[in-house]
Amino acid sequence: MNSEQMDKGKEQLTLMAGTIGNQIVSQLKQDFPELAEYVVGFGFGEIYAREGLSLQQKEMLTISALIALGDTANQLHFHFHAALHVGLTTKELTEILLHCIPIVGIPKVMNAFRILGPVLEERRSMASQ
Repeated sequence: MNSEQMDKGKEQLTLMAGTIGNQIVSQLKQDFPELAEYVVGFGFGEIYAREGLSLQQKEMLTISALIALGDTANQLHFHFHAALHVGLTTKELTEILLHCIPIVGIPKVMNAFRILGPVLEERRSMASQ
């Protein structure tokens, strides 16, 4: 991965998630520098930075895919924050989750709601500071 891709990925993460994106980059680089190159440089610098879909659309797709995969609590936590940061509403996130019930099943959607609740609380806490 070249530094241009990493820079582009960092910019995209900041655009999508604000300071939370910067925190994730720093933590990943510290803990797993090789993984950071792929996640930040490729995932965000190449894939998320592509044109054609809005950031809101990309977050809707990502959240739906993460719910379908299951066992993605950390990623859902981040992407719920990112979705709210790019303008999706709590109502829209709720509808996305409910829409997934017939496709992926109630247990996976229940798990996603259990992750969304604390994210909403964190957002309220951040707003009041």
